[in-house]
Amino acid sequence: MVVSQMDLKKLILKRPVNIKVIVTPAWQEEVQRQIQAQIQQIDDNLVQLDQQAQQAIAEIRRQATLQAPQQIENIQAQVNQRKAELLQQKNQLLQQMQQVQMLEIGQEVIQGQFESLFEIQVGDNIVEKLNVEIVVRDGIVEEIRGTI
Repeated sequence: MVVSQMDLKKLILKRPVNIKVIVTPAWQEEVQRQIQAQIQQIDDNLVQLDQQAQQAIAEIRRQATLQAPQQIENIQAQVNQRKAELLQQKNQLLQQMQQVQMLEIGQEVIQGQFESLFEIQVGDNIVEKLNVEIVVRDGIVEEIRGTI
């Protein structure tokens, strides 16, 4: 078997591949449903956090130790910090929800990114090989753009 010099000058590399979706009413509804589920989870976490804090404070008061006021203050500070984090997450999700609602039907939006392997050899245009994206409509690949 004869191997030419050209065969030895190939590499397999990784590249990012953007996944774009075409906005459709079905896609918007699904994304809004997912965001709403995340918001509901945060709301549930807030209720649970309050309940746990009240139970812990009640237990500390029941024990009536000298450190009780400081322990209660510490618990309240921790709860307030966690609540602030959860409320910030909720606000970000509400902003995402608003952004999804404002998208126009037919508009393309980057939804994610994957990595793929590709072969490159002497003489290839690396810019063309690196610029690849997949366009999806309602879960179905409509187009693969770029040099595969």
